[in-house]
Amino acid sequence: MIRKAECAVIPAAGRGTRLGLSVPKLLAPVSEDATIWSILREKLFSAAERIHLVVAPQWASTFELLLANDSQRQNLSLSVQEEPRGMGDAIFGSYDHWAEAETLFVVWGDQIHISKSTLRSALSHPQESSGRHCTIPTVLLDQPYVQYCFDQQDRLTAIRETREGAVCDPLGFSDVGTFLLDVGGLRDAWDCYRRERNAGAVTGEINFLPFLPYLARHGWQVSRIAVEDPVEARGINSLEDLRFFQELYNRNRKVHSTLAD
Repeated sequence: MIRKAECAVIPAAGRGTRLGLSVPKLLAPVSEDATIWSILREKLFSAAERIHLVVAPQWASTFELLLANDSQRQNLSLSVQEEPRGMGDAIFGSYDHWAEAETLFVVWGDQIHISKSTLRSALSHPQESSGRHCTIPTVLLDQPYVQYCFDQQDRLTAIRETREGAVCDPLGFSDVGTFLLDVGGLRDAWDCYRRERNAGAVTGEINFLPFLPYLARHGWQVSRIAVEDPVEARGINSLEDLRFFQELYNRNRKVHSTLAD
């Protein structure tokens, strides 16, 4: 049996204005009986003992009520990112909620199609050395929005982010919004990184992704596992994305219902 991570953090404090919804993005409906949150919740509890949510202040009371009525409420926690300062700020601003864990999943709040098999593969990925580790599921994409660059020894050397003005190759490796990290030494590494690194050149945010090549350069074993399905890399950043997954999950729901009959 594969050991679970002690905690999964979902930084979901974005305002979700591009979707134009009256609810936070995590609560966007995907099917008649499922939201982004309910789908992610079920998947993550298969791979993590606890889930911690980071939300925007205007949605704090909504999520407090939601978690209070959850059957797993003792394994759920919540914190607020007061200002939208980026994923890194959201993750490490909630440090007290995962500081006692040994391993930590970080999963973007719109990464609805991450598979349980990918989560299990990250947990069971063999480490080549002792020390501190970070495992990143990656998939080969056409026109990646974010591109991971590796050298001939498969070491992570850089991450190009289109939203920060970088240019990605026509074909390249991207992530699926999921990262597994050792907790020991992680906060200290983040503090050192922040002393050396400014906010994003375009967004002005304190981003998490540039931190990963920094770890690779400073003694961490940053390795990747292969994901075959490119849909796992697709987040929900627009109404088009939401409609895509609504159609996909409703179609799958009808197929499963037919098979059950």
